[in-house]
Amino acid sequence: MEVLTGRSGLFDAHASIMAGVESIRAFLDGQELDDDLLISAFAESWSLDARYPAGLPGHAFVGGWTRLVFGTVVLTKPKQQNIVAAQTLGFASEAAAAWPSAVRIGSFDTLARFEVACQREAEDRLRKDGLPALWELTEDWSKQYRQAAEQVLG
Repeated sequence: MEVLTGRSGLFDAHASIMAGVESIRAFLDGQELDDDLLISAFAESWSLDARYPAGLPGHAFVGGWTRLVFGTVVLTKPKQQNIVAAQTLGFASEAAAAWPSAVRIGSFDTLARFEVACQREAEDRLRKDGLPALWELTEDWSKQYRQAAEQVLG
């Protein structure tokens, strides 16, 4: 996303969203959630796909990614967790399936296949090590997604 939003002139929106995501990561490490950062991330994720230029590569991916962040923020609210958990995983799959070109990530030839493998690994890791362990996996996967974006945009 950093690559896509940077090229579209919307990096500030990405930075705001990622500040909210970082607040969630800190929460998983035992700190309190920063409601102001979450509200900002929620608002930016709600509108970023509408502001991302339709003619640029990755438009559909941005829409799926913003819905993923939107769902992740909602998951921080205990009463909402059961409602949106599966739906949020679906958003990640939709974003990966919307990728505008074939890519190579390890043995995978599409982001959709890579995302399925990521979700399976995340489920296994969640059972074994709990929710905080997912952050390490997410950081590694984010790097791989970033490399795929750089391939598309050159």
